[in-house]
Amino acid sequence: MISVVVEKENIKGNIVEIKDKKDINHLKNSFRMNVGDEIRVVDGEKEYRCEILSLDKKEILGEIREVLEDNYSTSVKVDIALGLLKNDKMDLSIQKLTEIGINKIIPMKTKRTVVKVKEKKDKWVVVSTEALKQCQGVRKVEIAEPTNLKEINYGEYDLVFLPYEGADGNKITNYNGLDKLKKILYLIGPEGGFDDSEVEFLRGKGVKIISLGRRILRAETAAIVAGGVILNEIW
Repeated sequence: MISVVVEKENIKGNIVEIKDKKDINHLKNSFRMNVGDEIRVVDGEKEYRCEILSLDKKEILGEIREVLEDNYSTSVKVDIALGLLKNDKMDLSIQKLTEIGINKIIPMKTKRTVVKVKEKKDKWVVVSTEALKQCQGVRKVEIAEPTNLKEINYGEYDLVFLPYEGADGNKITNYNGLDKLKKILYLIGPEGGFDDSEVEFLRGKGVKIISLGRRILRAETAAIVAGGVILNEIW
């Protein structure tokens, strides 16, 4: 079923208002939707099965036929602090992290970050929203402002992981009871990895150094693999 993501204020009683120009164009021209057709709408908390009441150039109205709770998100919120990557790699990471069910993405500045941050957050939100539609998710991914590694609030997490080549075989699967926690964070460095002083800083914060295997993974690959392993332990 075709999915549309809206803001909560677009849900008014039993009526859904779709006003995003791209969504209107897709529904009318790409998918050839008509009055009476059914669409799936999510607002970040719930899922709505709607029947289209009207379509025009500025707005599509749908009547809610069924309200469903979010069965696609984990009760444990898994966040990632991801070292800033070059455009295509960052977009790919955000897309796939949204698909697997990450709760929040913190674009992270480190000593080896080479990407100059410009006005990219709006683009990242679009990438994540499109991925949410495709994967039939409900909860929107929060994308934070770019933050320095040392300014992240590690204290708000029950457990923090750092996949690192010097982990001596310690694995995510060695940690039992992840599904009983409330919030988990994991960190992935930029293309050049973490500086040794940053790793020591993170150790001092109680971060658990873990291994993703014997191979050295690209940053975007490590981000997806580590997130998938953590989420698999939670589902």
